[in-house]
Amino acid sequence: MEAKHVVITGAGSGLGASLALKYSEMGYHITLLGRTYSKLRFVADKMKSDSVSAYTLDVSSAEEVTRVFSEIKEESGTIDILVNNAGVGVFDDAEKISSTSIDDMIDINLKGTIFCTQAVLPEMKERNEGTIIQVISTAGLEGKASESVYCASKFGARGFTESIVKELADTDIHVLAAYMGGMKTSFWDDIYSKEEIQHLMDPDDVADIILANVKARKNLTVPEIVIKNHLT
Repeated sequence: MEAKHVVITGAGSGLGASLALKYSEMGYHITLLGRTYSKLRFVADKMKSDSVSAYTLDVSSAEEVTRVFSEIKEESGTIDILVNNAGVGVFDDAEKISSTSIDDMIDINLKGTIFCTQAVLPEMKERNEGTIIQVISTAGLEGKASESVYCASKFGARGFTESIVKELADTDIHVLAAYMGGMKTSFWDDIYSKEEIQHLMDPDDVADIILANVKARKNLTVPEIVIKNHLT
């Protein structure tokens, strides 16, 4: 039986890397996507299986997403699972956030999620099967001080996700929205101190929870999960 194929954006570190390694252990073919090839290669080299591909991708470019996903399908076959994990955050008072940072967060966190989802939906609909995991963050559930634009981008991703869930209600395509708090990843390097980061969640634990909830089960589906640090 041909191995299932999972594509993960933002796969060079953190939760994306954790999910990639766990899916690899489960026998999936893994396609790693990210902006830095050396990071993707580092994750790939950790895998015991050589059933892995890596492509650099800027998810904020619709043209690049279309081109790279076309290459992925041609070289590695049907995409069974898409994990939209790529994200960026710049935190400050609302009036101090630069237009460049605003563009980055809206383009990557929101438009990137939309573009990558659009790239897999037609084939998933044609086969009437597939899974899309949207890594959104608790910033998509409530406003937070110093995170106004980041929250705006994540609220947008939440609205998009809830809408496609309704569009796909009569299909066998499963969409899981994962809303999690901060994890011990490089995402927070310039925001929290090393001591503060140590109190955040381990991405391996979050990956385990996502995999447990996205697993196909008879007569039930899990549309969303919220994973919080126990101190928040």
